[in-house]
Amino acid sequence: MKEVLEFFRVLAANNDRAWFQANKARYLEVKAIHEAFTGKLIERLAAFDATIAGVAVKDCVFRVYRDTRFSGDKRPYKTHAGAFIARGGRMAPRGGYYLHVQPGNCLLAGGIWCPDAALLKALRRDVFESFEEFESIVHAPAFARYYSLDEETSLKRVPPPFPADAPGARWTRLRSYTASCPLPDDFLDGEDAVERCAARLQLLYPLNRFLNYTVEETMAPGKGTLAGEM
Repeated sequence: MKEVLEFFRVLAANNDRAWFQANKARYLEVKAIHEAFTGKLIERLAAFDATIAGVAVKDCVFRVYRDTRFSGDKRPYKTHAGAFIARGGRMAPRGGYYLHVQPGNCLLAGGIWCPDAALLKALRRDVFESFEEFESIVHAPAFARYYSLDEETSLKRVPPPFPADAPGARWTRLRSYTASCPLPDDFLDGEDAVERCAARLQLLYPLNRFLNYTVEETMAPGKGTLAGEM
């Protein structure tokens, strides 16, 4: 992945359409490298998470082009490569596995990011009712060694109808049920980089399994607003 990192390092200093068009051939080479890596990672993840089997690379990788219509930042291109691997691809509401490739800011992550209101309500309910199981996952030594939950955007108070002093109430304050693991750039180097990523991402499987139980219940016909997304 050295070529991918180097391309985005240079792009960050030349984030304009003229430079990108002049280097389009180089970008396509980098894109192919990233997609090949993602394809191998999908195969490896499917070995322990059967829901990943058959997921297409094209449905998981994010475009390099930024949507600047409603942003004050008018730079046209992202300065990283990303892929979210889950059944249904990058736009699925399910918990999955994320690889972020950016010079000096590589990371692995997983879970459910910014669910819609109906799903978030259901996730909070199930986490509250099964907080001991949830805590056993996020406090497991191997998980806690590498991953931390995203609590930076948490609500300041426990939302209704949950009692603020109840065990596990703190987890209902989350807006996203995600965990991330920063990586040094050289973690993605070498022939065994896919295996290293897969082994680290496997630690997220219990969290995704817990969250996706709620997703599947919410998406069941006749239940919730997600039913039509099946």
